[in-house]
Amino acid sequence: MGQAGAVGNRMTASNGWPPRVVMRKAGGLRTLEAALIRSGLGPVAGVDEAGRGPCAGPLVVAACLLAPKAYDKLAGLDDSKKLTEATREELYPVITRLALAWKVVVIPAWEIDSIGIHVANIEGMRRAVAGLGHTPGYVLTDGFRVPGIPVPSLPVVGGDAAAACIAAASILAKVTRDRIMVEMDQRFPGYGFAAHKGYNTPEHTAALNELGPCSEHRRSWRNVRETAGLRPLDPAVEYADAVLADGLEDSRVATDAAHAR
Repeated sequence: MGQAGAVGNRMTASNGWPPRVVMRKAGGLRTLEAALIRSGLGPVAGVDEAGRGPCAGPLVVAACLLAPKAYDKLAGLDDSKKLTEATREELYPVITRLALAWKVVVIPAWEIDSIGIHVANIEGMRRAVAGLGHTPGYVLTDGFRVPGIPVPSLPVVGGDAAAACIAAASILAKVTRDRIMVEMDQRFPGYGFAAHKGYNTPEHTAALNELGPCSEHRRSWRNVRETAGLRPLDPAVEYADAVLADGLEDSRVATDAAHAR
């Protein structure tokens, strides 16, 4: 599908469902949702996660079902990584108050180690949609297809910067995870979790090398396994998980700083 904001773009499927829709401009990030709602496919839920890349802490997945009305108080919605921590904290209670329904799912480090980060992400998205308590007509997921969602769904590349419902879910997930990591910093002092949120920053790497991993570090991550003196994972498994978790560790350094803000 073409860019959501382009006038005249059309959204269709080979089987004729969802129906062909002409994309028109709408306020803010609401173009995609507005097109689906005009086709009778609303309300539209967005799903996103926070914490796929770090080597410590949980994966947090959120689903958010916004009302068709474009509230002025939600005009500042954007990809959570582009917003300051203060702005995300301001938007969080507004989203939870104005959303038709929302759900946040927390998947702990031990479960990520047990089933793998990609499976945990997919499972978290399923749980979040199932927990909404209000059945959406359509689901937009950030980045990749999520099998097993019982309603029509569409993956949107860069969805948290393209669809308001995904942006809202992104903020719910990011704020929830950041709060968890701040609390974790009190339980496990010395690692700096409140600052880097578990991402592989130089400061975190130095603390990990000095203190060793705690119970909240993901043993399926190569740097944690090496620090703990554990046997390496099968290279094929490690490579696949690294790619699915946002790219190889060496390519994450630049994005880690943005996630940790």
